[in-house]
Amino acid sequence: MHSKTDYEVINIGALDEWRQHYGGFVPARARDGRRVVDHELDAQYIGMTANALQPGEDAGYWHTHSALEELYVFLAGSGQFAVDDDVIDVRAGTVVRVGQNVWRNWRANPDSDGELRWLCIRAGGQHRERIPNDATRDSERPTPW
Repeated sequence: MHSKTDYEVINIGALDEWRQHYGGFVPARARDGRRVVDHELDAQYIGMTANALQPGEDAGYWHTHSALEELYVFLAGSGQFAVDDDVIDVRAGTVVRVGQNVWRNWRANPDSDGELRWLCIRAGGQHRERIPNDATRDSERPTPW
């Protein structure tokens, strides 16, 4: 018996196309350079946005979450990321985890060599096991390539 496979595929475009995105969680807060990817998928436990700010542009607001944890994965450009009273320099390769009830804000440096581009991945609800306890391995199954 064959089980139904549960997966979806979308294409969010190359990094240099992200500024063309326009979106937000609600229409009143939509902006250029944001795509709420999880609104396009049937994601149950994880959310993600794809983001691009032009040099000198900032988020324009602080925010915090009471239940969600966020992971910011910076892919291009340079900027600053503020968490509570700290300011962190970010660039391609920087990853910032922000827990619950921590205030955050960000900006692209005015002298960035291009747009600041990042993924924001958010999840919450249950503690994650250090080693996934729901995984099953099959070393005997042949690979398709």
